[in-house]
Amino acid sequence: MKEMGLRCKIQKQFVVTTDSDHKEWIPDNILNRHFNPEMPNVAVVGDITYIKVASKWMYLSVFIDLYSCKVVGWDLNKSLSADSTCNAFKKYLYRNNNPKGMLVHSDRGIQYASEQFRSLLESVDAVQSMSRKGNCWDNAVAESFFHTLKTRLIYHRKYRTMEELNKDLYWYIEIYYNRIRKHSANNWLTPDEKESKYYETGNVA
Repeated sequence: MKEMGLRCKIQKQFVVTTDSDHKEWIPDNILNRHFNPEMPNVAVVGDITYIKVASKWMYLSVFIDLYSCKVVGWDLNKSLSADSTCNAFKKYLYRNNNPKGMLVHSDRGIQYASEQFRSLLESVDAVQSMSRKGNCWDNAVAESFFHTLKTRLIYHRKYRTMEELNKDLYWYIEIYYNRIRKHSANNWLTPDEKESKYYETGNVA
């Protein structure tokens, strides 16, 4: 790259999104990096990342079903509130006909430890799991998704409005990532294809 006069377009400015310095209850790491459940709605992972719009930061909260790597719920918000995390999880529940009893894994952020989010999990008999402190590998699937999102899309755009960003996120998540992008972890099926195959056959794809 140096000989050809090329340089990487990716630029990263670190912004803290995980506030783990709180006194709320921290559940054990029940997921323990078991990222390959045998059916949908058994285990989902959640995470939050930041995206700059004009001179302000917006925050994207997502939930991913580990069976298919499908983004099953997401919410874009102006603040790092538990409201956004709850909205993303509610979208997951609605999208999947209100499943119950799933394992929900995240980092130790206050959004996931909040009474608001924990009450939502209790309403669907979900079991909560959190990563070990400072260990991003415990939530590697969500981290990988954000890395792909930013290197494929976000770092190459300058957003002026939240509406503009939301439109791009819808295209990337709902059209490209879930329906078009093939995943090696899915034996080169898209998330939608793997999920559909499971429901068509009743067997692990």
